[in-house]
Amino acid sequence: MTSLDQAQELLREFPVVDGHNDLPWALREQVSYDLDARDVAVDQSAHLHTDIPRLRAGGVGAQFWSVYVRADAPDPVPATLEQIDCVRQLLDRYPADLAPALTAADMEAARREGRIASLMGAEGGHSIANSLGTLRGLYDLGVRYLTLTHNFNVAWADSATDEPGVGGLSAFGREVVREMNRLGMLVDLSHVAATTMRDALDTSTAPVIFSHSSARAVCDHPRNIPDDVLERLPANGGVAMVTFVPKFVLQAAVDWTAAADENLRAHGFHHLDTSPEAMKLHRAFEESRPRPVATVATVADHLDHMREVAGVDHLGIGGDYDGTAFTPDGLDDVSGYPRLIAELLDRGWSRADLAKLTWQNAVRVLGAAEDVARDLRATRAPSHATLEALDG
Repeated sequence: MTSLDQAQELLREFPVVDGHNDLPWALREQVSYDLDARDVAVDQSAHLHTDIPRLRAGGVGAQFWSVYVRADAPDPVPATLEQIDCVRQLLDRYPADLAPALTAADMEAARREGRIASLMGAEGGHSIANSLGTLRGLYDLGVRYLTLTHNFNVAWADSATDEPGVGGLSAFGREVVREMNRLGMLVDLSHVAATTMRDALDTSTAPVIFSHSSARAVCDHPRNIPDDVLERLPANGGVAMVTFVPKFVLQAAVDWTAAADENLRAHGFHHLDTSPEAMKLHRAFEESRPRPVATVATVADHLDHMREVAGVDHLGIGGDYDGTAFTPDGLDDVSGYPRLIAELLDRGWSRADLAKLTWQNAVRVLGAAEDVARDLRATRAPSHATLEALDG
């Protein structure tokens, strides 16, 4: 039996819990949520990284669907509600394959039924508009993690890819974390500054997650997790879910992206500009200097390092499919997970290690957050603190 055969066999028993998939945003951008135009019951490889046949082929047993909206959205709360509505429509449309899940027990029930447990995570604190009442509303609608920032700071938390604002978490930001603990909503530290990671670990009484982040020591990008933070995960109980985005996992891709961004700025464009003129310039740069390609081994290198620093009990997978334009060779879409598991088998990872990576760690961390919330709700009332009152 080949390592790929062994990987597929393992995934039938311990399927992948993937921490982050942006299919709802892709459906918004491509077809304005017209699910007839992007019927994910059939192959959509011409348009998407994700559809049900490829989720099945990839051995996915649970998916946190990202209900992301842009940080500069004029009305982020209703836009987030539209994303939640998209996930609910998917669940209604494909009940034989997608099972709604709110708890660790729901995830296990879906696994027994052979369905894909479907959870939601909101990507960016802007989605709560500085309101703990809105945070509770998202939880009541099924959101089970909040990424504290996206690419830009919020008023109460610093992002990894923005200039320092409050130096990590503000007083209100720490109250957001405490209220998430009380609810049982996972604190997601992907995208946040290292100072924010440390402040959140100092504040949270429940395990945290990184829904889609890799190792800073292997690839020096601010989106990745420094070793001192990885070292704190065993005491916290949290899980770091490795991502596949080439510019976060391959140093040559980080350097290439920095050079491409500088090329745009040198010609008077913002590095995030996607206008036809900017993209023409970008394509010319790529033709003269081909983009470096990550591989399955690139991602496995991160997992090897993260296991050494944090331990195998604190690792997971968060591919970021349909949230990135580029993917590693061999991990082109959601069908690719068995190739990663096969690579790790070839590197000596045991079946027990891999069961933790794919399924057990993520289920455990959600269950632990539920346990903390059960205790906190007995002693702590809902917080009505405001940004103005705590941060002045």
